[in-house]
Amino acid sequence: MPIIVNLDVMLAKRKMRSKELAEIIGITTANLSILKSGKAKAVRFSTLEAICEALDCQPSDILEYQKE
Repeated sequence: MPIIVNLDVMLAKRKMRSKELAEIIGITTANLSILKSGKAKAVRFSTLEAICEALDCQPSDILEYQKE
């Protein structure tokens, strides 16, 4: 898939655990895991906004496009 999810990188930079982020943004750890693995088919803008706010980053820090 040409969309790369760099959520693990941002979590490491912010020294935050997935469980903590899931609680802050109000989603389950299972759904966050699906997003982190790149297996999610879609991401709501409200979820992306909450992640960016919690991690103090831009959407481009989390999502990256690479040609196959």
